[in-house]
Amino acid sequence: VQLQASGGGLVQAGGSLRLSCAASGRDFSSHAMGWFRQVPGKEREWVAGIKWTDTVTYYAHFVKGRFTISTDNARSTVFLEMNRLKPEDTAVYYCAAKWGVVTSTSSDYDSWGQGTLVTVSS
Repeated sequence: VQLQASGGGLVQAGGSLRLSCAASGRDFSSHAMGWFRQVPGKEREWVAGIKWTDTVTYYAHFVKGRFTISTDNARSTVFLEMNRLKPEDTAVYYCAAKWGVVTSTSSDYDSWGQGTLVTVSS
């Protein structure tokens, strides 16, 4: 599975951004998709997850109620809608794919996008 992330940028605190992750390659309908983020000097942390074949969504506690993950199966794209952004949301955001269920462990994922930088100014 090849992943291409986009949509990052600079936004003021309280603002919104939508990240996109376009998937291509072999059949990935049984895959789970995740968004992770990383700041320099820190480990990559899981943000949200979803399966292509399921409407159930999963969120890290620090984004629940502010971020929404969704899929557009016709366009093979996963979105991360980020609202009420905070300076601590500043990070490089990555989309990732794995076969099976959603997990929050980055090493479970075997396909990664290139990352897109989100900067939230105070």
